[in-house]
Amino acid sequence: MPELSNWLAFAAIALGMVLTPGPNMVYLISRTLCQGRMAGFISLAGVAAGFVFYMVCAALGITALVMAVPYAYDALRIGGAAYLLYLAWQALRPGGRSPFQVRELPKDSPRRLFAMGLATNLLNPKIAVMYLSLLPQFIDPRAGNVLAQSIVLGTTQIAISVAVNALITFLAGGIAAFLAARPLWTLLQRWLMGTVLAALAVRMMADARR
Repeated sequence: MPELSNWLAFAAIALGMVLTPGPNMVYLISRTLCQGRMAGFISLAGVAAGFVFYMVCAALGITALVMAVPYAYDALRIGGAAYLLYLAWQALRPGGRSPFQVRELPKDSPRRLFAMGLATNLLNPKIAVMYLSLLPQFIDPRAGNVLAQSIVLGTTQIAISVAVNALITFLAGGIAAFLAARPLWTLLQRWLMGTVLAALAVRMMADARR
């Protein structure tokens, strides 16, 4: 088990990170508004599975191998940036719609919702970097089994992320009602979100490999 002070510090950092808007939050809110809370929660399950994947990889040392191979990291980074650019184009294109705007859509199956949530998380290289660079700082080999400490810390991060995102998903319907009653806000939000998503993609592409 990790030291209590290390565990609390890591939990505080994990909370701060999940409260920072990113691809996972954008996808969960947009899916909830498009298809309802249940779809949002199924998508969240896919996001959580992505966290579990990275946690296991980090605990077993596989993430370190991925980060050591330039092409593997670059492929992940480029894939994530391309996905963000696609979302930005959907928001900014002429006649496009905001991912937060309520609209009629073909309902995706639970399997597809889960897969899309999983892909959104796996295509975010910052998650891999977080587990590679952040976890080791809170592990003390003198405190016991390193693998067990990694799993405890990783599970803590997953629990915090899932809890916060579940609350956001639950409240997303209020955003839909707000935007439906205010068309101008919908237009402004569409351009704002498209710009933010494009900026995130550019930043992801420009980030130097660590």
